[in-house]
Amino acid sequence: MDTALIYRLAEGQLDGGRPLEALAMLEPLADQLRDGAAGSLLLGRAYYRSAQLRRAEEELTRAVELAPADAYARALLGRTLQRQSRHAEALVHLRLAAALDPEYAADRDSCEARVA
Repeated sequence: MDTALIYRLAEGQLDGGRPLEALAMLEPLADQLRDGAAGSLLLGRAYYRSAQLRRAEEELTRAVELAPADAYARALLGRTLQRQSRHAEALVHLRLAAALDPEYAADRDSCEARVA
């Protein structure tokens, strides 16, 4: 099956609340997906939604390295760190996400309150 089709089908699984099914589709292609920010972000989303937070952190860190101005990737990395009770580390990414897109200001503010 074509990688682009698998990518879209896996996105559908994620959007439908089925992260484990998405991962079953994505993991055989993981090395190929990691070549781009979008692939790492999709893997990170699937790991995050299946509560595999260490794996999510790895993939989202890679996505942020490949696309530092991606507000969503930064916000999701921040949320992943928050779920691991690493609020000070999360705040760095949530501040940048909010600077890039004001939609993430509430996440930043909530994290700042926990750090203070």
